Amino acid sequence: MKNILVPIGSSENSINTLQYAIDFANEVGADIFVLRAYNVQSKAGTIIDVNAILERESNLYMRAMINSVDRKGKDIQLISAKGNVVDSIASVHKEIGIDLIMMGPKSNSIREEVFLGATSGSVVKQSDIPVLIVPESYVFKPFNSVLTAFKSGVINKNDVLKPLQFVKDKFNPVINLLLVKTPGYVDEDLIIDEALNSLKSSLKITENATTFQGVLEHFQSNNPDMLCVFRRKRGFFKKLWEKNTILKKEFHCSVPLLVLNGKA
Repeated sequence: MKNILVPIGSSENSINTLQYAIDFANEVGADIFVLRAYNVQSKAGTIIDVNAILERESNLYMRAMINSVDRKGKDIQLISAKGNVVDSIASVHKEIGIDLIMMGPKSNSIREEVFLGATSGSVVKQSDIPVLIVPESYVFKPFNSVLTAFKSGVINKNDVLKPLQFVKDKFNPVINLLLVKTPGYVDEDLIIDEALNSLKSSLKITENATTFQGVLEHFQSNNPDMLCVFRRKRGFFKKLWEKNTILKKEFHCSVPLLVLNGKA
């Protein structure tokens, strides 16, 4: 894992997310890139170069954030990008290659019932890059236990498991697999991908109405430091992909949430 991207919004938790990313990157030897995207609302007849002003303000904001954290001697690179966050991430990924995105669950939402705000939700929903959602005020610690939940053991994309394999190689955690048989499952779903099976410390098969309910039922007994799920058409967030904002009653997580892209 070489490059970690941290999109910075206006949330008060942004400093904590950045500190978590720095601590994580320091542990694994990765580089940190901080991204702030801005939109320009052009007005006819304006003389002022609004784009230059917003870019300057964006850079000043990021530098203030950097000065508020313990950089642990790391050289953190700043990226200002005009446009929306998802498109900006895609451009950065194309240019330098991003292995992992780290974000807080909310950007500027003040609604307590919201787990994923519109910005974080859109990144998780639309980006092909693995995303680690860091809970508010969460402090980095090495992973000792990972709960990986899914409703189908079939994986049709190469490198989907690369971040999970990296976590296993670096931290040597217990990786417990939770296969949730939901209504409408087929026998093929019960066949565990060979690469995924090779990562497991244990396998539990349960029957629940949704994958999330299966996680709720077995979360406490596993007591994981990380929850890992897959984003795909028949996966964990099947219904939630219809929108970007996700309420806590629909889904929430008290530990870092690793979302792997397995949509194909």
